[in-house]
Amino acid sequence: MLTLYGKSPSINVRKVLWLLDELSLPCTQLDYGSGFAPVDTPEFRALNPNALVPVLRDGALTLWESNSICRYLAAREGRHDLLPAEPARRALVEQWMDWQATELNSAWRYAFMALVRRSPAHADPTQVAASAAQWNRQMAILDGQLQHGADHVLGQDFTLADLVLGLSTQRWLMTPIERPVLPAVQAWHGRLCQREGFQRFGCNGIP
Repeated sequence: MLTLYGKSPSINVRKVLWLLDELSLPCTQLDYGSGFAPVDTPEFRALNPNALVPVLRDGALTLWESNSICRYLAAREGRHDLLPAEPARRALVEQWMDWQATELNSAWRYAFMALVRRSPAHADPTQVAASAAQWNRQMAILDGQLQHGADHVLGQDFTLADLVLGLSTQRWLMTPIERPVLPAVQAWHGRLCQREGFQRFGCNGIP
């Protein structure tokens, strides 16, 4: 039996929950994180020394980092539509997943913490504006990729790249910043919203 440690409002936990839904995999979820069971304890740090969610346990395996968890689950279930077996195609999926975790996440962090989380440590308006501008520049890169005319980030097939980027795009759309019009992103997000898993864990009113 799979066990997922992490609260549902967490964007990274929702990645895993959405994928579990796509895979029709049963999983026991334990609510950990701010407002729920604490993560800064010796017991939780034994699962993840970073004291962050999500953490997945599958028998003797304990795994953290949301994108790694998603890769593992897709491979575990043999879902080569989500994570291709062919090296070049898989590398492209992982490229966009890594971009989401590094370039895109780094861009939005300050603005999101200031405008949505209301963090006192993120109250510098100059840095908020710079973060929002960089966020918009990164989203324009995604829009350029989606302008190739296919339904999804890497063609006609829905992959893990769409899943992880879909959650980030939902956050971009729900954070109160000035945004450029990105038609390809908007159309793609609309297609994602037709998926039942994204309805539950993506376009559900949680940024």
